Amino acid sequence: MAYLSTLNINTTRQHPFPFDVPAIKFAKDIDLSSQITFLVGENGTGKSTLLEAIACRLQLPHMDGAGYGKASFDAAKTLMPFLDLTWNIERSLGFFFRAEDFGDYLNSVHRAGTNIEQQMGDMGDEIPKHIIEDMKDSANHQLRGMRFKYGQELNAFSHGEAYLHIMNQTITARGIYLLDEPEAALSPARQLTLIYFIQNHLKHFNSQFIIATHSPMLLAYPNATIYEITENAMQKTALEATEHYNVTKSFLNNPKAYLRHFE
Repeated sequence: MAYLSTLNINTTRQHPFPFDVPAIKFAKDIDLSSQITFLVGENGTGKSTLLEAIACRLQLPHMDGAGYGKASFDAAKTLMPFLDLTWNIERSLGFFFRAEDFGDYLNSVHRAGTNIEQQMGDMGDEIPKHIIEDMKDSANHQLRGMRFKYGQELNAFSHGEAYLHIMNQTITARGIYLLDEPEAALSPARQLTLIYFIQNHLKHFNSQFIIATHSPMLLAYPNATIYEITENAMQKTALEATEHYNVTKSFLNNPKAYLRHFE
């Protein structure tokens, strides 16, 4: 059973942003009763904004461990008075993963390390090098936080491997998991790995996933609900009727038809 059962943006406002994007304008009585709900649509249709609003309301932990004070959550906070959620089970434990947070998080850890290097300066040859490195590690609370949350330093992985490692470290118990374009760094084979990971998780835990994606492979997850967002509507759509599926299928069936002008 899903925790959240419906979502509604309870306003008729059409401007300014974020009220003017389709995912916000047409988010009326959205059915979330499936354990997996996908949001799909063109860039700029507001998938991420809607997902951020849900995450902000639930105060789900996200990558850097901070709250929702960052400017990137301003639109979500604007929507808070208008966001109505109904529950089957009131539980807001889980995790919110945004692809864009990954690079920001690694950069912040790197900047902290660089600042510590500059502050300590050249400590000469009198102190053993391994002790200096231990001192730097001890001073870098962001690096320690990364190791505590994710088991090791994420820059030891490729981006795709790091994404999957984060999933393995954070999706470990029943809860609500919001994933914003998790396929961003994943090869097709790794997208299949993510599908199997979610499937295995749901065999052991009563969890709910709401996923914004551009990936037809993820959209093919069996028995998931797909909401396609267009300029004119937000409605349940079968996989084979989504524009993403049809454009991808048409291209792969006959790439020359699309690329003949490049010859």
